[in-house]
Amino acid sequence: MLPFLDQDHSQLRARVRQWAEKNLFSGGGEERQTDDVARRLVRQLGNEGFLSYALPKKFGGVRGKVQARDLCVIREELARGWMLADTMFAVQALGSYPIALFGTEEQKQRYLPPLAKGTAIAAFALTESEAGSDVAALKSQAVRRDGGYVLTGNKRFISNAGIADSYVVFASTAPDLAGKGISAFVVDANNPGLIVKKRIQVISPHPIGMIAFEECVIPESSLIGNQGDGLKIALVTLDLFRCTVGAAAVGLAQRAMEEALDYGRKRRQFDRPLTEFQGIQFKLAEMATELEAARLLVYQAAWTHDSGAADAKLKSSMAKLFATEAAQKIVDQALQIHGGMGVVAGSVMERLYRDVRALRIYEGTSEIQRIVIARSLLGKSRIED
Repeated sequence: MLPFLDQDHSQLRARVRQWAEKNLFSGGGEERQTDDVARRLVRQLGNEGFLSYALPKKFGGVRGKVQARDLCVIREELARGWMLADTMFAVQALGSYPIALFGTEEQKQRYLPPLAKGTAIAAFALTESEAGSDVAALKSQAVRRDGGYVLTGNKRFISNAGIADSYVVFASTAPDLAGKGISAFVVDANNPGLIVKKRIQVISPHPIGMIAFEECVIPESSLIGNQGDGLKIALVTLDLFRCTVGAAAVGLAQRAMEEALDYGRKRRQFDRPLTEFQGIQFKLAEMATELEAARLLVYQAAWTHDSGAADAKLKSSMAKLFATEAAQKIVDQALQIHGGMGVVAGSVMERLYRDVRALRIYEGTSEIQRIVIARSLLGKSRIED
């Protein structure tokens, strides 16, 4: 048991691992991604009680306050089984956490219980074509009209686009104030002004696409928190989930390590197993060391967040940066050990190789994490060229 985890975290890990090995290892991780498969996974995660860890106890959760360590344990074990299961868990949590933290009592009562049970699906609509790393540059607007708001604009790379029942949407209510003028709203998928424009095919398949708001009329009660709180809500949410991306990377790397060890013991060349060659042993030693370092950084960051430490953001950026970069190398080396079998379409290694790549991009690229870390070290609000 890691020093940053308690006994209940170990018990949670055992539960998730047992479920994942039963439901994701034996064929589940190899089936083709479809919207129905994604919906089924959300229902299963809800039925098992895993989604409840992303919500406070009052609204169907497990603890009084959401713990980063719980989310990391769940994401690591789900990613080890099948990345789609991890993605559906993570996006469900992303779409519910802002409401749990900043929503009105009415919003919490309406949206959170079905999200915890997996009978409804959530989405987090922040990214735009000109607002990826630069979140404050978003162009979507919410204009006051007749006691409510009218949303206009386009969102891109929105996970669960087309299957979500509700979207947490970020739009500017005061464009002249840039980031300080962004507000957050919860918008029902059946609103006629919310249009799924295009589904996007990515190398690690999951429901993702572009959505548009065309004269999308929403009531004032859709506002999450106060007007102008949107950027704060987005950043607080991402600050929690950043280290959990590192946990997903650890899960992928762990599976790759296991696959490499298993294949290396079975595959024989020159009358002996691959694992008897020093070159392969050195690869495995480096992979195991980087994996252990990544896991320790991730759970240290999660513990720091749960403890409310002042350097939680720094630790999360370090964990996300190191774990995702390390996982990329570990998966690559595991595929190398498999040789030609590693690039066979439909194999576990081929899937892991596709799955691991996006982790270095979403929720803050590796380059952005380096900027965050450097700013913290230098005590500056921005880095001077």
